[in-house]
Amino acid sequence: MNTDSPFEIGIFTFGELTRDEHGHPMEAMARTHDILEWARVADESGLDVFGVGEHHREDFAVSSPAVVLAAAAAQTKNIRLTSTVTVLSSADPVRVFEDFATLDLVSAGRAELTAGRGAYLESFPLFGQELQRYDEYFEDKLELLLRIREENPVNWKGTTRPPLKNAGVWPRPVQHSLPIWAAVGGTPASAERAGRLGMPLYLAILGEPERFGPLAQLYRVAAQTAGRGTGRIGVTSHFYVEETSQGAKDTFFPHYSSYIEQNMPRAGRLDRPSFDAWASPRGALFAGSPAEIVDKILWEHEILGHSRFLAQVGLGGLSQTATLRSIELLATEVLPAVRAALKS
Repeated sequence: MNTDSPFEIGIFTFGELTRDEHGHPMEAMARTHDILEWARVADESGLDVFGVGEHHREDFAVSSPAVVLAAAAAQTKNIRLTSTVTVLSSADPVRVFEDFATLDLVSAGRAELTAGRGAYLESFPLFGQELQRYDEYFEDKLELLLRIREENPVNWKGTTRPPLKNAGVWPRPVQHSLPIWAAVGGTPASAERAGRLGMPLYLAILGEPERFGPLAQLYRVAAQTAGRGTGRIGVTSHFYVEETSQGAKDTFFPHYSSYIEQNMPRAGRLDRPSFDAWASPRGALFAGSPAEIVDKILWEHEILGHSRFLAQVGLGGLSQTATLRSIELLATEVLPAVRAALKS
């Protein structure tokens, strides 16, 4: 990592609508207002990045990241604004670029975009996509999105939409080159492609962190082989911090267990011993005191060499008060300690 560039820490959310005891999801409007407050507090507290994901389901509030991020831009000043992720496989790259270029204008040059395949498949039939062309859609549309960023007017011919000939795509962003990250869940081919294309990479750490070390190495080798430099890596993880370790775990466990049951049913029921193991010093879950969070970020940095950490917040119906306090502690206690340790 280049120590001249400070380590970045931010937050993100998918806007989950946690279900109550009757099985009804919380109101989307209330959750959207919560999300915008998270963005404002994150910005005022000094965090670097704020992101929202895209889903097209009853139990998520955000289907259009660019719209929510534009609203966040209106009440923030410094924080960078990114999708986490944009489901590019079922989107029109021309429209995606236009949306995020507009966000860049609204935010005075703070927009980013993260391209991914998405963890769910509901967007494919919704937008008339053929599921058997899953890989083809992503590769074709990613090529077009990157071409639009580099050329205007653009000439392009692919297999998933009509060709473009001397097509102007407007508006253009404030930034000379709109940052476009690639989101990878653990597939070597995806990490290699991101490196070859010169895209910064997000690794979603949901399993043992050590197993992502080879992916980070594969990504950097691909980037160097393609003459793209050393690459840049961000890490995303589930997160909650409180003043004390025991307090954080006691508060978070019932909410996180509910989140896992509703959103990751294949993981099975998460009991307290399993939760504590996940939140241990070498586990993937960031739940504990500020000192524990700092230590885990630094430990993962030794393995991955990443320069950005994004914490997924507000999981499992955690209260707004607890979520906001967690965001503030991340900014005021964790971020400066991590930067100081890496600088030294």
